[in-house]
Amino acid sequence: MKNAALFLAVLVLALPASAAAETWENVTVVDTMCSAKVKAAPDEHTTKCALACAQSGFGILTADGSFLKLDAAGNQKVVDALKSTKKTDHLRATITGERQGGNLKVQSLNLQ
Repeated sequence: MKNAALFLAVLVLALPASAAAETWENVTVVDTMCSAKVKAAPDEHTTKCALACAQSGFGILTADGSFLKLDAAGNQKVVDALKSTKKTDHLRATITGERQGGNLKVQSLNLQ
């Protein structure tokens, strides 16, 4: 009986850690400075503009139209991906991370 109770306690404690990470697939990546301006047509936002505005940080436009700002590690991943891509616009990615209010702590980012 003690083993079953211990197992359940460990399981309950482990659930919040595994449930915290989410994945957003095929979401638009845009710099914070341009996020409101390009909301109507985010796929037209250019790589050149995103890199020029990189100091403002980056975020994603979710399916419900909200903007989630990326953490410092996520911002650096976006900059690295933008510098190595041949894409000129239509900046979309698959991102895994933990939502913290209106921010996103990025674990992985793959620019598509």
